Amino acid sequence: MIIVSSCLAGFEVRYNGSHRLDRTVRKLLEEGKAAAVCPELMGGLPTPREAAEIVGGGGEDVLDGTAKVMDRLGNDVTELYVKGAYEALETARRLNATLIVLKEDSPSCGSASVYDGTFSGRKVDGGGVTTALLRRNGFKVISERELPAHLAELA
Repeated sequence: MIIVSSCLAGFEVRYNGSHRLDRTVRKLLEEGKAAAVCPELMGGLPTPREAAEIVGGGGEDVLDGTAKVMDRLGNDVTELYVKGAYEALETARRLNATLIVLKEDSPSCGSASVYDGTFSGRKVDGGGVTTALLRRNGFKVISERELPAHLAELA
């Protein structure tokens, strides 16, 4: 089973109520090869919600308690992001996930980059909170950009 970000499957769960449909991800879901998760919703955040970014590092740092997830209004939403990451981890374990495809640049799901915490649109290398937790627990996490290179192994 593959776990995918709900927004990539076309569900309108992003902070602004939109989606980021990836047709390949949607097809995997429709074929029953994938299950969709949104760690931010699983953590208790609503849709829509204020945009949030990691301040002071990346997802690993958030898990270690040395960085925070803050929304655009200055609210500390770290606890909800961490809760959602643990919920996503439990889902991955329950479904025996073999691959996890998450939305790049997200403070939850980014696998190679996230926004830098200044709300200026700048990105930095690093992953989101959910990605960090899943990787710490031995799961393979990629972004939607990497999915085409992995399609053969999913067949």
